[in-house]
Amino acid sequence: MSDTKYGFTTTIVHNDRRKTVEQGSLHKPVHTSVAFGYNDARQLASVFQGKEPGFRYGRQGNPTVSALEDKISKMEDGVGTLCFATGMGAIGALFQALLKSGDHIVSSSFLFGNTNSLWQTVAGQGVDVAFVDATAVANVEAALTPHTRMVFVETIANPRTQVADLARIGQLCRERGILYVVDNTMTTPYLFRPKAVGAGLVVNSLTKSIGGHGNALGGALTDTGLFDWSAYPHIAPNFRKQPPQAQGLAQLRAKALRDFGAALGPEAAHHIAVGAETLALRMERTSSNALALARMLEADERVAAVHYPGLASHPQHGIAQELFRTGGSLLSFELVDAIDCFDYLNRLQLGIPASNLGDTRTLVIPVAHTIFFEMGAERRASMGIAESLIRVSVGIEDTEDLLADFRNALDA
Repeated sequence: MSDTKYGFTTTIVHNDRRKTVEQGSLHKPVHTSVAFGYNDARQLASVFQGKEPGFRYGRQGNPTVSALEDKISKMEDGVGTLCFATGMGAIGALFQALLKSGDHIVSSSFLFGNTNSLWQTVAGQGVDVAFVDATAVANVEAALTPHTRMVFVETIANPRTQVADLARIGQLCRERGILYVVDNTMTTPYLFRPKAVGAGLVVNSLTKSIGGHGNALGGALTDTGLFDWSAYPHIAPNFRKQPPQAQGLAQLRAKALRDFGAALGPEAAHHIAVGAETLALRMERTSSNALALARMLEADERVAAVHYPGLASHPQHGIAQELFRTGGSLLSFELVDAIDCFDYLNRLQLGIPASNLGDTRTLVIPVAHTIFFEMGAERRASMGIAESLIRVSVGIEDTEDLLADFRNALDA
């Protein structure tokens, strides 16, 4: 296949064929072997020493996983990607491989609940974490210290949909030489590429919209090639032998996959790779469904508030319009006090009470009582999470069917 520049979907659908695929298979086959043999023992040693490409052991790489990593790199316009068993495995790799006791990170306070929990754990292990309202770059700048190694934000926060001041934070990190990490899960590389705002590393939970069918766990870290790893103080001497652009991923692969073991299995990688081929089609449909549903709910007096970046009423609507292709597939809303959120959810016929995101089906969840329950009322209040808040991961159902379902549950 030639190196012609193709569009997003064409590139992803045909990416496996850019390299030799066994027996002419249209999909990269599932390689289940955890060990890889070599006819020449010197070549085995050369692969282990990083002098030539090859596979060592399933924990550090596999042909099926490698094909998915290449696909994700193409999506994010990155120089390389590492896949992990889960999205949280990918985020945990940042701490495991790149941070040390005494370091400082600045993180958005509007975070996925498990990421928030992880940062609390990290703080107990000697890394100082400052939580800030990242919708304004001034808050990030005020929190920086001489020991700040990383700034971490999500594109669209889950569940209240706050949008970080992405471009200005990227400029700040570039000026200060700080690693900028952007979790792109809620937007996906189809709606937005964090490289455009200066991100050095991009996180994607492959479990969500990229895999898209709720049948495989996975996560990824993509190096955009923008960060100068030669200036990062925690790269070990043996990884300094790599070209500067490769040092970050080399250390992440060794310390987070080889040592920590959060490896993605080949079967899951195959499911995700096949699902990824329809990402653009699904995001167009789920985004248009989400906008239609958000508009309907916002116009209903029985709904107290709707949070969706595609609405003109959203505080960061301007930023979302400037940076994102659409407002995405995630929204949340609050019911008036007279309506019990559990009773409302139980009246839905299509919206399924479940905790995942980015599925083909519409999924709903009462946030304060489930995924953010452990956080406590005070922390939830600081994040703007009302007790009646319902998160909706909008699916690909026919639009009118979806709107009728949410409307009928209100009418009942």
